[in-house]
Amino acid sequence: MTNSEIIYGKNPVEALVDMNRRRINKIFIAKGIKYDEKIKKILKRAREYKVNIQEVPREKLDSLTKGVHQGIAASVSPVEFMDFKDLLKSLEHKTNSLLIILDKVEDPHNFGSIIRSCAAAGVDGIIIAKRGSSPVTSTVEKASSGTTEFVPITQVSNLASAINKLKEHNFWIIGAESKQKKYYFEQDYDMNCAIVMGGESQGVSVLAQKKCDILVSIPMENKINSLNVANAASILLYEIVRQRILKKK
Repeated sequence: MTNSEIIYGKNPVEALVDMNRRRINKIFIAKGIKYDEKIKKILKRAREYKVNIQEVPREKLDSLTKGVHQGIAASVSPVEFMDFKDLLKSLEHKTNSLLIILDKVEDPHNFGSIIRSCAAAGVDGIIIAKRGSSPVTSTVEKASSGTTEFVPITQVSNLASAINKLKEHNFWIIGAESKQKKYYFEQDYDMNCAIVMGGESQGVSVLAQKKCDILVSIPMENKINSLNVANAASILLYEIVRQRILKKK
């Protein structure tokens, strides 16, 4: 299947049918599967949009996918990345924009979980580097439960240059790094901000730290040095959500 990927599982396929059906080349459904309400909904919408549906032996799905497919999968075109300039333009007239910058997050499960948290928290976009970052694979889409369709993702050649451009557009750059004196909940996020989350092996790079306006940390006990990057991202994002909800009241 040239220039295509396999997305599997009910939630990811449902999100594709609802949000970006143009990516779908074909839906595969396992023969003999019990059609629950979600499967029925997916197939109904797919037929409405004239998406090709093919019934195949379960063994065929097993060979196409890398995990629990729940009896359904789809052949899709790759995720379309938003151009960085277009992302900035889309936020020109918005106040309190929120972006996430991933500095060499390589694990696809972490990347997918972060995408899901970003979608839930209303993040305006995710910025990743073209090199040294996990690509948006079927594993990422599965881990995100299909929420790659809800958050613009931008690939850039140079994170440092992208950070400089964000600063020119009135963004504050906040890095999450261990052993900082300022805790994440002590920071006021009432501004355009981009949160830098470091990769699994090195955290936020030295260069990215130097580019940050503010560095914050999450309190740790029992000699624990850091959290999983996906967990840490969720903690920071929901502190921002909490603060912004309170300011609206």
